[in-house]
Amino acid sequence: MIRPLVVRPLLLALCMVSGSPLVLAAEGGVGRPITGQQVFSNAGIVPPEPGWVMSLTSIWYDGDLKGNAQVPLVGATSTGLDMKVSYTMANFTHVWDTGKGRWNYASAVGVPVQYTDITANITGPRGRTLGSSDTGTQFADMLVTPIAAGYHFDELNHISFSLPIYVPTGAYNDDRLANPGQNNYTFMPTVAFTHLDGKGGEFTLSSGLEFYTENDATDYRNGNIYTLDALWTHGFGNGWNAGIAAGYIQQVTDDSGSGADSGFRGRSVGAGPTVGWTGKFADAQANFNARWVPEFDTKNRPEGNGISVNMTLAFF
Repeated sequence: MIRPLVVRPLLLALCMVSGSPLVLAAEGGVGRPITGQQVFSNAGIVPPEPGWVMSLTSIWYDGDLKGNAQVPLVGATSTGLDMKVSYTMANFTHVWDTGKGRWNYASAVGVPVQYTDITANITGPRGRTLGSSDTGTQFADMLVTPIAAGYHFDELNHISFSLPIYVPTGAYNDDRLANPGQNNYTFMPTVAFTHLDGKGGEFTLSSGLEFYTENDATDYRNGNIYTLDALWTHGFGNGWNAGIAAGYIQQVTDDSGSGADSGFRGRSVGAGPTVGWTGKFADAQANFNARWVPEFDTKNRPEGNGISVNMTLAFF
């Protein structure tokens, strides 16, 4: 048995917004992750204390596809893709009463709402024109994490394993461009490691692989996507910390289905500043965080900026 852990308020690996709305080469020029937004403070820690963790995360992304590259979109192809997306998820995590040993377990569910503003030059099959722009605010696909397991090496080093699953509950219409839902299941095995420096700072790595099922409305299946995100922060006292968040996204297998291009695997890299505060808020342990992650190396993806804010409350 290890000694009882004293950890800061956290956003568990299963709580993170591991899929927001954007990935290119995936159908629609959009998929799940946003560069540098998959990792959050203490993502490698499943706490030993039973209770509830509630989080609210909002991400704003503004990007466009460079050049004249074509992307698959609702059963057609498009060029000149430009998008603005606001993605907000409320996530509820239950930490199971499994004692204060080296292993602890939790489960979670997330409910997202998405605003989408998209512009593209697109003509559907048989010349059916879908329009050049569309906007909408609707519920997106629900995120369910049946199980997350956390292992504590010691008081400073932790690792977690989880299987978040996106369920196609969001609004989807193949006659629209702005679809918050993707009409597929996405399985995302994820591992996250957190090292606490004992002075209010941390280093966290989070890595995942996304497996998409077929969109039966368009007979299109996205390729598998690998994500790697890192977070480094330095504590400044009184609960404040600041540092850098960075991300790498790479599609590792080809899309399949009508209009799929075997040479169109997307990739993106980005990094930017993050600032946070940890402390007591009412009767809960609280964590507030904000970050800006500009993309600077993309291929077959929109290039732009991601800005996010997060609030996490832990009740133990």
